[in-house]
Amino acid sequence: MKRIVYGNTDGLRKTQINRIQDLYTHKSPPEFILSPETAEEMTAISHEIRRQIGILLDRNGKIVCVIAGEPHRIVIPVTSDYMAGPGRLKGLRCVHTHLTDEALTRDDLTDLALLRLDYITALCITSRGTPGPVYSSHILPDPETEPYEILPQASISDLDIDCQVRILALESELARKNRQHRPESGRENAFLINATTEHPQSAHVSMDELRELCKTSHIKVIGSAIQRRKKIDPKFVVGKGKLSSLIINAIQNYATMLVFDRELSPSQIRSITNFVEMKVIDRTQLILDIFAKQAKSREGKFQVELAQLEYLLPRLITKNTAMSRLTGGIGGRGPGETKLEINRRRVRDRITRLKKEIVKIRKQRKQQKSKRRRRDLPVISIVGYTNAGKSTLLNTLTQSNIIAANRLFATLDPSSRRLRFPRDKEVIITDTVGFIQNLPKELMEAFHATLEELAEADVILHVIDISNPRYMQQKESVEKLLKKMDLDKIPTLYVFNKMDRTDLNDFDNPWLLNQGSLVSALEKKSLAPLVDKLEAMI
Repeated sequence: MKRIVYGNTDGLRKTQINRIQDLYTHKSPPEFILSPETAEEMTAISHEIRRQIGILLDRNGKIVCVIAGEPHRIVIPVTSDYMAGPGRLKGLRCVHTHLTDEALTRDDLTDLALLRLDYITALCITSRGTPGPVYSSHILPDPETEPYEILPQASISDLDIDCQVRILALESELARKNRQHRPESGRENAFLINATTEHPQSAHVSMDELRELCKTSHIKVIGSAIQRRKKIDPKFVVGKGKLSSLIINAIQNYATMLVFDRELSPSQIRSITNFVEMKVIDRTQLILDIFAKQAKSREGKFQVELAQLEYLLPRLITKNTAMSRLTGGIGGRGPGETKLEINRRRVRDRITRLKKEIVKIRKQRKQQKSKRRRRDLPVISIVGYTNAGKSTLLNTLTQSNIIAANRLFATLDPSSRRLRFPRDKEVIITDTVGFIQNLPKELMEAFHATLEELAEADVILHVIDISNPRYMQQKESVEKLLKKMDLDKIPTLYVFNKMDRTDLNDFDNPWLLNQGSLVSALEKKSLAPLVDKLEAMI
């Protein structure tokens, strides 16, 4: 095994570095936090170089990592071979020196809670360079206020605390608690984070929508936090200190993932995933995941995969050191290309292939449009916010059986049906993918072939769910997207859906009713005025 000294070795003499490396040869009995001999050697080295020294020990007492720190801190490196899963600790305990008689710091306790260490211990050094007081702490299985317990001050003669038995007992209790909160198979427990520079009310609206997205993706929300900031932190979104406390809160509530209510930049993804050993996704990834699950047609699957790959490419990073090893031979382009570069190249190649397939689909669509034009059939396109009732409306108008469900993005693939008016006039009526606030630009680009169908529409039916308290915001979001696609000049008829779920006496926009029709998409009788208006417009 290579005896790597992690951290900062600048300015140290070769003999001092060798002495630090020699700590790898030490071993402590499993029942000891640390053997007294190793404690004495660590304090002697630390006193000589005037920097903190740290080690990570596994449960057998073997030292797996040696760290050279700064005078006031050490930085614990990523240990991919030791990961703390739900209901489990990391399997490593950290022992490090303090140059003075200083108890465990806030950074020490944060590392303990974030990394799920078995123990964290500080060896204080006296002015003579000998071991002084020893401070230790471990995680609490059922915390009431703090997520850890700080043990009474000890000395190096008190390091035999039956360490392994205590750790296993703690982990057993953690596992028992975790089983009580474990999500169903294939599901996740998520903690939601929103950082905003705007009014908190808009953040609450966005967070409510994120909860609905989680529900659609079968993710259980176990907690959330909204932080208003003057400026979004370029590395950690909410700032490193705030993120630490939120992650600890999430872990205490048995979260298995963090979901950010915004699109994270590649550098933010890198910083946050290096900071926490937990799955981290953003709003865009969540929407892309929902689209991937809902896509049924060949075209829809191509479009979603393209959007996912274009989102992934600039974020193709990894904490796994295997990704940076040089590779050659089969699957590589010479000995100088890294696995990360190979992955990026493969993603680019797949993107190119998908774009070619989508171009073919566009040609097929043009042929379908030309047939439609020859028959001179008018086209009505249904648009609206996701879950507004577009598919239900199409089903009721045309006696169809398109999938319609009370969840976001239940329908992804566009559907076209014929509708015959009472005066024997036929039209094509098309249901399109639902819109949402902050729809990912990758999806907008990938679904361009689908959305350009709207440009062929003679009339746009804008379905609005008036039972939703945020219906005006949803209406404005859809109109903003239509304007962005230069579709705001097409004649539009508003369909105010779900009137059966609304107290019309409390309807605060009666003037809107003059611009459309009140309907319940489930009740065919309520659609008669809408059909009359449509026929008149056609």
